[in-house]
Amino acid sequence: MQKQQLLYKGKAKSVYETEDNDFLILHFRDDTSALDGKRIEQLARKGEVNNRFNTFIMQKLSDAGIETHFEQQLSGDEVLVKRMDMLPVECVVRNYAAGSLVRRLGLEEGQVLTPPTFELFYKDDALGDPMVNESLAVTLGWANDDQLAKMKKISYQVNEVLKDLFDKGDLILVDFKLEFGVFHDRIVLGDEFSPDGCRIWDKATKKKLDKDRFRQSLGDVIEGYEEVARRIGVPMD
Repeated sequence: MQKQQLLYKGKAKSVYETEDNDFLILHFRDDTSALDGKRIEQLARKGEVNNRFNTFIMQKLSDAGIETHFEQQLSGDEVLVKRMDMLPVECVVRNYAAGSLVRRLGLEEGQVLTPPTFELFYKDDALGDPMVNESLAVTLGWANDDQLAKMKKISYQVNEVLKDLFDKGDLILVDFKLEFGVFHDRIVLGDEFSPDGCRIWDKATKKKLDKDRFRQSLGDVIEGYEEVARRIGVPMD
């Protein structure tokens, strides 16, 4: 599959057309952003680390019967994916309190959430990706009831698969976001799963090994990503 013209450039990935209208090529760049894109830096190796991490996770989810847009890894920083009509909402599952949930509700960071929570956020950088409910998503035409129910079901399935995977690496999956699209009239998991879009802590020390290292200027961002990758068995060669 040959990379053709640039279709879209996001904050950390570029999307290219291919000769087949059903498929696209994602290029994972070294760009890292925070504050809704207001702070952007380049971190060496990030694109390749995230691409290999995402490939590993997508294959694990596929093995568990969850359909994703992933087709195959093409190079260190490129992957072939299904071309989908993406839905403009993010699904967030939380196992522990962190991030915006702590700020909104005054919870203690690390508080266990039983059962895990499910939230929707409207994808709009200019608005700061505001939290929305399912009724708004349907009324405003972002997704229908059946699509939302499927997205919620898959999100919880992903949580069960990945909590176990990270636990075996002595890691805690604190929370994560997922994005979905429509491929040939069915809901399919899209975008990526990497430390950019989730929170992962060391089980014993609660050391943060995800993008919060960048957001909070903790340093050693990619080293944190690579530590997670090693612990869960991501092939990095």
